[in-house]
This record gives sequence, C-alpha cells and structure tokens, in this order.
Amino acid sequence: MSFGPPPSVYTQSAVAADNTRTRHRRRLLAVVTGLVVVVLAVGGWLLWHGPGGQTSNTRPAVARQAPDEIRETVEKVPRSPEGAVVIDHNEKNLEKNDADPRYAPGTWATRKIFAKGVAHTITGFKIDDGNMDETAWTIQLDGHICATTPHVTADGRTAVVVQPTKPKGSTSSGVCDEVLFFDIDTGKKLWQAKMPNATHAYVTNINLTMTRGTVAIAWGEGSVAYDMKAGKQLWKSSVSTCMDKGFAGGRALLALRQCGQASDRTFEVQKVEPRTGRPEWTYKVDKGVQAVYLPSSDPPVIAVGAGDITVTDLITLDGHGNRLATITMHGEAYDPMCGQRYGASSYFGDVEYCDGMVVGRNEVFVASKDETEIDQASNWIMAFDIRTGKTIRKFEGRALQPVYPLRMSGDQLLVYRNTADDIGPSAVVLWNPRTGKSTPFLFFALPSDDDSALSDPEDSDIIVEQGRVFFAKRELTPDAKYPKNAVLGAIGIGSAE
Repeated sequence: MSFGPPPSVYTQSAVAADNTRTRHRRRLLAVVTGLVVVVLAVGGWLLWHGPGGQTSNTRPAVARQAPDEIRETVEKVPRSPEGAVVIDHNEKNLEKNDADPRYAPGTWATRKIFAKGVAHTITGFKIDDGNMDETAWTIQLDGHICATTPHVTADGRTAVVVQPTKPKGSTSSGVCDEVLFFDIDTGKKLWQAKMPNATHAYVTNINLTMTRGTVAIAWGEGSVAYDMKAGKQLWKSSVSTCMDKGFAGGRALLALRQCGQASDRTFEVQKVEPRTGRPEWTYKVDKGVQAVYLPSSDPPVIAVGAGDITVTDLITLDGHGNRLATITMHGEAYDPMCGQRYGASSYFGDVEYCDGMVVGRNEVFVASKDETEIDQASNWIMAFDIRTGKTIRKFEGRALQPVYPLRMSGDQLLVYRNTADDIGPSAVVLWNPRTGKSTPFLFFALPSDDDSALSDPEDSDIIVEQGRVFFAKRELTPDAKYPKNAVLGAIGIGSAE
C-alpha cells in the first residue's frame, strides 16, 4: 500500500510511530460475564446516585439544526444503563494485506448505521440487536483513504479524501487529490471532485473538515473548499508567504497557516468565511511555538507547543480573535493528546484531533496524565473556565479506572470511564460541570483481549451517538499465530432495554 510520499519519508514516520507506541498505556481487564455486568450496573447506579437519587430521561431543549449544519446531538439517557452489544464487527482477510498494519481511518454513526473506513473501502453496518455484523452497504473507493473528518451534517452526510490509484505506467507517486461526499444512512456517493493543484497532498500532510454547507481541505501547499450540495468549488488558496496547513470546522471555520520554513517558521490562525475563503480576523501565534492544533473553532481554542511539539498551553480567544486566557498544561499534569494518533505521524489529518480534551460553550475539559500510584485515582478531568482560564471543577477517575472526555451533549460532558480491574464495568457517564453531578449512561465490558487498544483514545475512535457508544480500532493487525483469523475491528454498545 502506498500513500504517495517517498519510501524514506514513510519509513521514518513508521519508526516514529513504533517509538511512540512504547509509551502507550497497557491495561489489564478480566473477563466480566453478563450476569456480573448486570449486578454491577445496579450497584454502580446506586453508587452514583445514592439514596433518593434522580435522573432525567429527557433531552435539554436544543435549537433545531438545518440539514447542512454540523450535527450536535444532545443525548437522551437510556431507560437502562445496562449495556448490550449492537455492533460486533470482525475484519477478515488481513493476511492478504500488502501492508502491516491495515489502516482503518474514519468512524461515523447515525440512528440506523455504524460506518467504518478500512483501507480503500467504507462499509455501513445495520445497528441491530439481532444481527451485529450485517452489512448495509459498501463504498468501493478509487484508492486508499487519506483523510477523514469526525464531523457529520445534521442529516447524516460526511466526507473523505482519497488517493486514487495512479495510472498504469505512471512513474509519479499517487497523491491524495480526490474528495468524496456521501450519505451515511444509504451509502450513496453524493458527489466527488478532483482537488486542484494537489500535487503534494499526501496522507502525512492532508487535513479535511466541514462546517455549515462547506467541505474544506488543506495540505500545506494549498487548500480548497466545496459546496456540500453539489460539490461546486467555492474557492482555493493562492501562492502566499503563509500557506494553509489545516482547518478546524464545526460551528465555524478556522485556518491554521504556516509562515516561513523550518527553524524560521511561525504560525497564525484565521477565522475564515466558509463560502468565500475571506479571512475575518487573524491571530498571530508567538514565535518559538513548534506545534499548533485547533481543537475548537467556536469558541476558538488553540493548543500550542512552546519550544517542542508537546502541547504546553491552551489559548482561548473571543469572537474577534482576541486572546481571553492562557491555560497552562503544567508540564506533566495534563495531557490533551493533540497529534498523538498513529504514533504522532500526522497520518490522515491531525489539526483538529486532541483526544484528551473537549471544548464546550463555557468550559474547556482536559484529562490529566496517568498517575503511577496504584491506590490513587488513575487520572481526572479538569474543567477550566474558557474566559478566565481558572479551574472550575474536577471529575475524578478511580484507582485502575481512568477517565477520558468524549464530547459535549448540550451543556454536559460525556465521559468514558475504562476499567482495568476485575471489579467494576466500564462506563459512559454524563457529567454536569456546574453541579458536579454524574448520570449513568451505559455500563458494559469490552473483550479482554482487545480492551487495551479499544479503550485508548490514541489507538481507537470512541464515539457516542443516539444512546450508543462505539469503539473502533484505527489499525488492524493479523494475529501472528493465527494470521487467517478475523480480527475485531469495532464494537458498539447500546442499552439492553
């Protein structure tokens, strides 16, 4: 499998990935039987609520979204938190793969369909309690996936960038110059377009995002935006001293721009009008910053690595691009996990991905790094005020039960609590940062052989949608002893009721 750049570049990225993987947390999980999960679910409910505890089974009021807005689902708490498997997908024929591992970028879900990208295909699976691996549709792409976006429109559409197979007899490397827009529920290709002047767009530098009505792609030496409705090109960047390195989408569109080269490079962040590409304001990042990520476009939040690629500070801005606050990560205290996917290799786009943090309307939530003491909480999540940068409230993990922020559900935070002991189940909970109260969402156990990879946000996509939580590996490797055996690629948990 080739992604376009010269072999030496790919090899160096792979070595970096291997070195980083040695730092990954390895966790133990004993097999939890269905009966134990049921019993513990009840126990967990009582532990959370205590005597007289009450929960709400209704969604907070939310404005109705237009079809081409980026989806912001407010979850309804399931009738029962007891988990039941609704997706159990095993990837076959890995021994026939021409590369190890087989990359599996892109995970999406709607009320009806769970969709997963693997190599040069996207497959939709019916979410059904009876048949947990029934294929609804398959999109055969023109080549391998180069970039994905977690964003989905309110009516269930999303996009990928593809590296088409290079023409027979061509001596040039294939490039990532095709964007495809598709419907998740039906698997229908809505449109595809060839990106202009993308002769240096590779899996290592391309970035894809979406905002209302617009799909935007950048690859460091160019950028382009398309209308969602028909794939019409809206604008493209021109040659400049500062080039679009990547975008952040969602409620708005931010552009990360790199100016200069190598040791002389600087960065700036622009808010961009999605339909015209016109900058509305520019924030210049301080010199000396080596890495910049855009975990949120609205409210604007920038993650920067001062003097190194590791994130040292979060910068919050107001609606005009003026700095509000600087939130320091305090060295070893917090880990926003920016740019850490695929062994920090920048594969498939990394500008928006900070898997250890979530940005709400009024708070920034960041996970702490793991504690080493066995009798202490594994880690915690801290809520910071977006205007002042001050701490608001802490969500504590438990011993051998680390916690990770997943996404906002209205004004509450969805949290994944993993378990590395043989006592309690894993869980997803809703946490209210204003009151500090937690509401059980789902209790479940993951397969013990795959728990370490599935539970690590650096290794797997973890998404919550329509009352279910899905875990999907980003890399699939055949079993060394039994290479022909299918490998668990994704699992989904819904309510047993």
